[in-house]
Amino acid sequence: MKLNHRLASVAIAALSFSLPVAAQSDWAAYGHDAGQTKYSPLEQINTANVDKLTQAWVYHMRPTYQTPPPASAGSKPVKRLSQATPIVVNDMMYLATPYGTVIALKPETGELIWTYKVELGRPQVRSLSYWPGDKITPSSIFFGTSDGRMISLNARTGQPSVAFGENGAINLKKGMNENLTPTGQQSEEGRYNMTSAASIYKNLIITGCDVQESPAKGPSGDVRAWDVHTGKLVWRFHSIPRSGELGHNTWPANDNWKGRSGTNVWGFSSVDTERGLIFLPFGSPTFDYWGGDREGDNLFGNTLVVLHADTGKLAWHFQAIHHDIYDYDLESAPVMITVKRDGKDIPAVALTSKAGLMFILDRRNGKPIFGVEERPVPQSTVAGEHSSPTQPFPLKPVQLGRGSFTPADLSTVTPEHHAFCANMLATEGGMQSGPMFTPYGSKLTVVFPSTIGIVNWHGMSYNPKLGYLFVNTNEIGSVGKVVPAEPGAEPPYEKTSPWGMYAEFWDGKKYWPCQQPPWGQLWAINVNTGDVAWKVPFGTIPELDAQGIHNTGSVNYGGSISTGGGLIFIAASNDQHFRAYAAATGKILWDIKMDTGAYVTPSTYLGKDGKQYVVIVSTGGSFFDRTSGDSILAYTLPSK
Repeated sequence: MKLNHRLASVAIAALSFSLPVAAQSDWAAYGHDAGQTKYSPLEQINTANVDKLTQAWVYHMRPTYQTPPPASAGSKPVKRLSQATPIVVNDMMYLATPYGTVIALKPETGELIWTYKVELGRPQVRSLSYWPGDKITPSSIFFGTSDGRMISLNARTGQPSVAFGENGAINLKKGMNENLTPTGQQSEEGRYNMTSAASIYKNLIITGCDVQESPAKGPSGDVRAWDVHTGKLVWRFHSIPRSGELGHNTWPANDNWKGRSGTNVWGFSSVDTERGLIFLPFGSPTFDYWGGDREGDNLFGNTLVVLHADTGKLAWHFQAIHHDIYDYDLESAPVMITVKRDGKDIPAVALTSKAGLMFILDRRNGKPIFGVEERPVPQSTVAGEHSSPTQPFPLKPVQLGRGSFTPADLSTVTPEHHAFCANMLATEGGMQSGPMFTPYGSKLTVVFPSTIGIVNWHGMSYNPKLGYLFVNTNEIGSVGKVVPAEPGAEPPYEKTSPWGMYAEFWDGKKYWPCQQPPWGQLWAINVNTGDVAWKVPFGTIPELDAQGIHNTGSVNYGGSISTGGGLIFIAASNDQHFRAYAAATGKILWDIKMDTGAYVTPSTYLGKDGKQYVVIVSTGGSFFDRTSGDSILAYTLPSK
């Protein structure tokens, strides 16, 4: 094993400017603050009284004119999944709904203040961005749409900000596809939209994007900054380095980098406002599972890129996965933390990915605080592939979930489940498997973690009092093989399986993974030592509980928040529960069953009535939940 020599860093000059922030009693961004800590200092609701929480109000997002007709026998409910986190600023709650609207509510009652109907496309699904306003432009709400636009609304009235772009909107697709049409005109075809909230710094709104995963050529994953007043482009960072730019030598010399899609920030970015830095977690280059046409490490794929937010100039970068052929995107927000070590406070950033490896880095220069080493990994057997001989592993913390599989790990929770999984494993003469970073081969392969990932976009929350990071994880594998595609197809190889391209190693009717539990866990990591403070199974399987089989954990999708009251609030599990845990111990202190699952991150705030509220969007409708709803639910302590 040798130390990682691929880390790159640049000295950073500290900047004193910081963006005016909302009151700490608000929840002004997806992650509460620019550093995406998901921590509120509120402590009115705490470990001593959280068990008394009651529902304060409910708001139904489905407009009355869209009320579905009575269900006929055998019909299924219409699913409208929401992954939105309500933001609360200056006594107004804002939310994008799955019904094509953005709404503002009174946070204490759920009463509607205004609604804005998006006429083309739909609003993005994961929160909004709030800008506090200035003498030129009043406070504003920004969000992306499914048809590739970004819209700005007056936060108080819900009316479009007419000075922004054209009547409040800009076309994000423009200029993002370098593949030319036969007439030489730039094409704007291909998937391009913004599914997660953008970051705000000073008078800039900084956007990532969601783009296609196949074919390889298509819209760019570049990150851009826009003037909040006018919508004019201020800077653009090339996610795939051009000739003469740092990292260009990590791509093949045959110009196959040109016009390539992917390498995008489809999740959340974070800002260190004190130093004027934006932290961007990039996903993998296209095509996800075969990179024979992109030999090399492929910067800035699967890389934490840190830019000077004013200019878009590179400060430093850290590549978490070289030449990704696993679909192990970086996608969740890097979290700004403080590490106390050797008597000093180190400004740090915590980074995770679908691979479940957590890197804790000095946010000033990218140096690993607990060490990182390059380790040899299994190599691809697929023709034309050039997999990386090594991958970076943190010395601490441990991997946050299963990274390998052998037949001895097959589930035995029930005889029937074991038989199902054994038959699945025996498909096509028996599937192959191996340690972490085993690639999909030309033979059917079980790969851990899955493409869903140990961690996904919901990411982590942080308690600065304890020095703990909290993260809920999945234990799922994927199955597949990489084989030649049809002649003339692009890409020339494809990932497939008897169960489809994105098949998981589970019973797809019950959503029970095929390896031994736990299938979901909630972790607390001590950032000062890199050690596991505690971990507990997360979620339940009611059918197994009834048989006396407990602590299996369950599939989950959505995030946690942390509070000054010593609590973690999280739903996310497909048993449709909403829970509060003791942050210090992982003990469940409050647990309710909702009508539908909530695959979101909640938020908490102080109302003008002096009461602390916890709010969550509950719609069901995830790929592992057949329930359907349209509720925003708020909880508070009973009045004395």
